[in-house]
Amino acid sequence: MFSKNTKYNFNLKTTFLVLFSICTQFVEAQNAWKPASFEIVKSNYKTFKTSQYAHVFSGSKHNIVGLVPELQGLTGIELPLDKYKNGTNSPLQLKFKEPVQVLVGIFQEKNSEYLQADKLQNAKLVLENGITITGLAPVNIYAIAYAKGTHTILPNAKGLFAILGVIKSSQQLVSRNAELLDGKLWNPTYIIEGFSDEKPLFEIIGGENKPVIDEGMSGTEGIQGGFEGGRVVKVGDTYHMFPTERAGEKGVEYYYDRVKTKIGHWTSKDAIHWKRESTIYQASGTYAVTEDDNPMNDRRGAIWSYMPVFSEKANKWYGYYLAYTVHKEIQPNHSFGRIWRCESTVEGINGIGGPYKDMGIIMEPGLDSQPWEGRQGVASFFPYKVGDKYFGFYSGAYPFESWADYPKKSGKGWFVALAESNSLEGPWTRMNKGLEPIKTIHPQFVENPIVSQLPNGLYIAVFDGGPEGWGHHLPNMIGYTLSKDGINWGEARYLPIETKVDKTWDIMRTPLCLIPEGNDVYTIIYNTIDLKKRFHPTGMVKVKLNKEVMESRLKELK
Repeated sequence: MFSKNTKYNFNLKTTFLVLFSICTQFVEAQNAWKPASFEIVKSNYKTFKTSQYAHVFSGSKHNIVGLVPELQGLTGIELPLDKYKNGTNSPLQLKFKEPVQVLVGIFQEKNSEYLQADKLQNAKLVLENGITITGLAPVNIYAIAYAKGTHTILPNAKGLFAILGVIKSSQQLVSRNAELLDGKLWNPTYIIEGFSDEKPLFEIIGGENKPVIDEGMSGTEGIQGGFEGGRVVKVGDTYHMFPTERAGEKGVEYYYDRVKTKIGHWTSKDAIHWKRESTIYQASGTYAVTEDDNPMNDRRGAIWSYMPVFSEKANKWYGYYLAYTVHKEIQPNHSFGRIWRCESTVEGINGIGGPYKDMGIIMEPGLDSQPWEGRQGVASFFPYKVGDKYFGFYSGAYPFESWADYPKKSGKGWFVALAESNSLEGPWTRMNKGLEPIKTIHPQFVENPIVSQLPNGLYIAVFDGGPEGWGHHLPNMIGYTLSKDGINWGEARYLPIETKVDKTWDIMRTPLCLIPEGNDVYTIIYNTIDLKKRFHPTGMVKVKLNKEVMESRLKELK
């Protein structure tokens, strides 16, 4: 709960974080290890820069998600994962122009597939738990000295290890325990665009290095907690955004920001400078009085995830949005979601600003619900057309193992499945009776997918890939998935946009669009969380489509 000293506390915390950052940068500069050059002899092994997201092994998805500053910027070597695990690898020969120390990562895994530390000779332990690699055990880092000349590295070693850098022999190394996290917390592993064996579908080409909507900007008055979810569409030369505004109330604890919500309508000519036009819907902000899905409760306590879709048949804009019952104490507080459909009262493509009128509920908990939809489901909805039919992603979260767990005993997981209909108006039916969610994209977390098509007809859905925070170890990046038929969806890839724009967030949340701008360039508007402040800002990034990769992905998909 925020007290009357909240502003002072925030300022003090911000000052501390700035000073901490300055001190950290100084320490990092002092601790940086000096790299030594080397040459790979008689092999086609590739090198990598030891840094965030670096791809450590060829033939794998394993990437670095945490490392000590001493390792930052060194040059590692991609070893073929399977060959080293089963002992069929060719010898690794390196040529040095001076005496060096090779930094070898040893996994703390008592398994014959991994090189064991007791098999090392003349090695010095310099970093315990010094790097985190997705899906793999904690790593201890050893330094092994080599003289000038050509050497076979660990010629008698059996099992997987990592080459994380080569540094000068004169470098003074002080052993310490960095206490970085176990990489197995990031399980399953996942593909990061530009950091794997495959060519990326999208190149991140830049964007805004600061939020395009942030606290204090025009239009944010009365919005305590910023933004989360919704959709952006482009009509002519104007962008229209319909975000969930975490309005809350002044003087009321920040949790209430996500209860008393609004659906706003914002416009922009450049996706950077935004103007608030109107309020489309506003939630009641009323808490439930019972713990089950009971009509005694206000089932529009919180409103989220507004998705505008143009109906060519009706020649008007439809809106699909989510209304929740909100319990003050039972997790998840947002429960028993219902999807409403509304229509603009103004016909034509320019009627996107409404006003809108409700047409009724199209999906809700009922006899065809399944336990995986959980306490939160139905938690989002996005319709799209495939041929003469319509499909819609709907979601569930906080699943029940069985209906015996209803209404309070829920687990963890954020899932999506498909519904189908012959029209945008419905009725909508859960496909396969909703028996199983789609897990080919990611087995644990897919949230708020928005579907469009690429130039070759491939369907693409951008979605929230899940946080690194709140006890979760998920990609913390915008995700996308591809489909050839709009029904079967492939494995997710994730976009590390902070490689080209300043990272102003701790937690990446929901992408609101993938808008084509011509010349294969696309605009993505996205929401984030900066843990230093209450207001959740909105950012913008541009990506460029690689058409050659697009065609190869089409051939790969069934």
